[in-house]
Amino acid sequence: MIDILIKDILPIFVIMFLGFASGKRGVFSYDNAQIFNKLVLTYALPAALFVSIVKADRRMLFDDLKLTIISFVIITAVFLWSYYSCYKFFKHTKSEAAVCALISGSPTIGFLGFAVLEPIYGATASTALVVAIVSIVVNAINIPIGLALMNSGGNKEKSSEKKSLKENPVVSALMQPVCWAPILAVILVLLDIKFPAILDPNFELIAKANAGVAVFAAGLTLSGMKFQMNGEVAYNAFVKLLLMPAALLLVGWMFGMKADNLQMMVLAGALPPAFSGIIIGSRYQMYVRTGTSSLTFSILAFIVAAPFWIWLARLVAE
Repeated sequence: MIDILIKDILPIFVIMFLGFASGKRGVFSYDNAQIFNKLVLTYALPAALFVSIVKADRRMLFDDLKLTIISFVIITAVFLWSYYSCYKFFKHTKSEAAVCALISGSPTIGFLGFAVLEPIYGATASTALVVAIVSIVVNAINIPIGLALMNSGGNKEKSSEKKSLKENPVVSALMQPVCWAPILAVILVLLDIKFPAILDPNFELIAKANAGVAVFAAGLTLSGMKFQMNGEVAYNAFVKLLLMPAALLLVGWMFGMKADNLQMMVLAGALPPAFSGIIIGSRYQMYVRTGTSSLTFSILAFIVAAPFWIWLARLVAE
């Protein structure tokens, strides 16, 4: 466990600290963080998801049907609970509650999934499949739902981009590369269409930038925000780091999931809040301070939460 903490988790915080320090020193600005995030969401992450998913086969998808169903049901349920509790208990608007759900109700699987899971469980097709399935739930299901809820909350953005989003939020979200790339890859696998391995390097070169740039950009984003600690921030961290992985572990164990997949799914669910939620919140200037503070506190708490869930999931899976 100490080796995992030092070799696999500590580097994440080192790179994030470099991003934070560079922002504080003025080497990079908050606007640069948005550019880095756009690079990840538009190119690096879709490429990483696509090239990893197409290495799987159709049999693997059906063998891991429990993983798909449980990930979808639990993550979406926690996402909706985060929205409801933010709206009802903390008295935010529906639009703000939607951003809250996009943050505390979603794991940052796309940004940190490979960075955390691969060093621990190996760069295998099974690892990639867990990242892919959870990414599809977050990016192709939760983000469109969140954007639709933002729209239902009466957000008055006047830009042409927002107007387009308002007309069809689901289609708008699904048109983003981070949504359609993993879906396309899954379709190819289901149709048993083999993607030529000789073309992999065309995707892998940009895909390798995914984790490092995303973590650096997260630190840079945090450098431009004022931290606040209150009951809502603590509650958001509880939902993300405790409620979601606990529900995944309990349901996965009850339905007899494969040991390795169960462990990876639980750790994926225990990842800090989704950076994509921060990006969306910043874009529309909603729930920015509380959302970023929730992300900051959750990242720090992840130092303790990660080893705990790795240990507990292994214990339950044995």
